[in-house]
Amino acid sequence: MSEPRPEVRCWQQGYRWVAGVDEVGRGCLAGPVVAAAVILPPHVQLDGVRDSKQLRPEVREKLAEQIRAQALAIGIGMCTPEEIDRLNILNAALEAMRRAVANLELTPDYLLIDGNRCFSDPPCPAKPIVKGDQQSLLIAAASIIAKTTRDALMQQLHEEFPVYGWDRNVGYPTRTHYEALARYGPSPYHRRSFRLAR
Repeated sequence: MSEPRPEVRCWQQGYRWVAGVDEVGRGCLAGPVVAAAVILPPHVQLDGVRDSKQLRPEVREKLAEQIRAQALAIGIGMCTPEEIDRLNILNAALEAMRRAVANLELTPDYLLIDGNRCFSDPPCPAKPIVKGDQQSLLIAAASIIAKTTRDALMQQLHEEFPVYGWDRNVGYPTRTHYEALARYGPSPYHRRSFRLAR
């Protein structure tokens, strides 16, 4: 018999508002790191929801709509490139997750967090889960919301700085992104603490 999902164990223990928390954009050269916290009704069914990196963009967008329609609460948090440079990317990712949880319209009573550590002083019990987006529906839902939110933001920034190809690479290190950096230099949205040349 397969092990129940982490959120199912929480619901069985009497926790009601369980939030999945995940972030995206750690490995990017430009743009913010974005986190989402998602509370879904206990025992909700959402077919196809899994780690956002494993989904095609159009599938991700459809699932994001379904998650938003079903969610009891969604919180978004982000850290700017300047904050990433000041805090370092790990601390900025944790701070983005803290902000996402703080921005939930419902106060969670348990957090399931993707990764091997939690931000300091969570508002309720919290459990970090390595590869949590592969084990927890709630964390996978948070990863989809975070990814679609960040991708949409990078599409907007692309309008401002089209030379870097953010409409395709959304800030990740690609050959064309590095070539544009070599030719035009960094934009105000680039992370100066990252290696911006190959």
